[in-house]
Amino acid sequence: MRSLVIKCTAGGDDPERCNQAFSVAAAAVAAGADVSLWLTGEAAWFGMPGRAEEFVLPLAGSLAESRDLVLEHGRLTVCSQCAARRGITEADLVEGARVAGAASFAEEILADGVQALVY
Repeated sequence: MRSLVIKCTAGGDDPERCNQAFSVAAAAVAAGADVSLWLTGEAAWFGMPGRAEEFVLPLAGSLAESRDLVLEHGRLTVCSQCAARRGITEADLVEGARVAGAASFAEEILADGVQALVY
């Protein structure tokens, strides 16, 4: 099975697109894929404790549960530039999440057997 790297570029500003990224990441983890979820733009806030828990979208699953599933079985990364613009540091993130930049993202998506999706 290929590895999957998902970049979520939307947060509360576009809740359906944001939820889709988290849902696909959780579904891929459940299917046994190696999943890396990147949070960029307004999605960066969901790397912080309590933020995903506040997310509400009718008929959608829990963003926090999807995030936690990815943290347990994959990787959760917050974009370094996006974090810096919002005053978010690695110490502010949920346990297991990290801050990394474009070079790390490029390295992940250019590896053999990787599928990248952007929401």
